[in-house]
Amino acid sequence: MVWKLKRRKPAKPETMLVRNATRNSVLADAAEVADSGATRRKGLLGRDALHPGQGLWITPCESVHTWGMKFPIDVLYLDRKKRVRKLRKAMMPWRVSGCLFAHSVLELPAGSITRTHTCVGDELRFETGGDGGELSVPEPGVPEEHASSRV
Repeated sequence: MVWKLKRRKPAKPETMLVRNATRNSVLADAAEVADSGATRRKGLLGRDALHPGQGLWITPCESVHTWGMKFPIDVLYLDRKKRVRKLRKAMMPWRVSGCLFAHSVLELPAGSITRTHTCVGDELRFETGGDGGELSVPEPGVPEEHASSRV
């Protein structure tokens, strides 16, 4: 008797909505979670682009590389309380970056840090059920000192 094994389709990655609670803005509405050895190793490798609203939250993680990548990314290093400890704008391919105080890393399309005025010390919120829809614009009512701050 010959047994045939059916290949399982990979599960659809869990997506998260990521908000900057300090600046009252949305960083990503379809951030994937990389929390297993395989998903953390693969990261964004093999992708041609990271579109607005997309992202990858790697946990646990304190350093990343962009070897073999085809596009720049913004990188946010977060502590256990999901506060931004370090940020790196438009990290080009073939680079390495790390933060010893980080517990996780959020990789976003280049320009996301500037667009949302995200700074070191900002607190992020992760909500399940990101819809992958069009990225929300910063919500009204952002305090003036935050709206005009430059990163």
